[in-house]
Amino acid sequence: MYAITIPEPGGPEALVWDEVPDPVPGEGDVLIEVVASAVNRADLLQRQGLYNPPPGASPYPGLECSGRVAAVGPGVIGWSVGDEVCALLSGGGYAQQVVVPAGQLLPVPAGLDVRQAAALPEVTCTVWSNVFMVSHLRPGETLLVHGGSSGIGTMAIQLAKAVGAKVAVTAGTKEKLDFCAELGADILINYREQDFVEEIGRATGGAGADVILDNMGAKYLDRNVRALAVNGRLAIIGMQGGITAELNIAALLSKRAAISATSLRARPLGEKAAIVAAVREHVWPLIDSGRVRPVVDRELPMSDAAGAHRVLEESSHIGKVLLVAP
Repeated sequence: MYAITIPEPGGPEALVWDEVPDPVPGEGDVLIEVVASAVNRADLLQRQGLYNPPPGASPYPGLECSGRVAAVGPGVIGWSVGDEVCALLSGGGYAQQVVVPAGQLLPVPAGLDVRQAAALPEVTCTVWSNVFMVSHLRPGETLLVHGGSSGIGTMAIQLAKAVGAKVAVTAGTKEKLDFCAELGADILINYREQDFVEEIGRATGGAGADVILDNMGAKYLDRNVRALAVNGRLAIIGMQGGITAELNIAALLSKRAAISATSLRARPLGEKAAIVAAVREHVWPLIDSGRVRPVVDRELPMSDAAGAHRVLEESSHIGKVLLVAP
């Protein structure tokens, strides 16, 4: 088969479409004939040599994919050759085939074609696990999503609205904010022109956000704590704004607030399977009914993964960028 390899870390040009050995499913695994994969910022870090796959994972980038089951390993039940699926991966999505534990598979939702489904596993698992399983967003509460027009952001808006929460978003252009509003966002904050702490305070009558989903890390830590409501929960899922910051413990204590930080890739298989099962139970019916949908900005040939990485680095996209396998 062919896959995107990274002979040496570097810029987008470091991604090479090359022939590699075919993967073989083991006990409890499923082999997927890949139709499409989606690009995540973690893939950019891997390309730069800053985010290596966990032990035993595929060395190729790609944390999610969609396709058709080509083979099932020993001990697998509930899946058959030919099933249309999408999957949460530890790596290997930028390829014509990939092996994945059966517990990380999801069926392609009703009304979606198999390509579109590649945009779902990482965002649904990230949002559901952080906003709902960890931060326990409830109806009537306010969720602040940084990067509201991203793949994560567009899914967070829709899921929060589906459960009856109020949603605030930050984004850097009017076009992106307008799109967030179309998805249901109630409070629109242009982070280039407005202070999100002031804006969220004004919009909530001084109360603040009950839950904040943050992809920035260090750069936003102090302001995120100030933007939290009493008993607020800050969920950190990225470090685009750096890894080291000073935390005002007194401010955190005064709000009886909580901070969590999670990643999906290196979690034990059992934890990933539990998240995938929760997503299938709670999120998939919303997608099947059409209340929630993936947002796909564009599709590129998988051999042009470099072009897709440039799109993410420019932040010119809204939603997900897909790579379509030949």
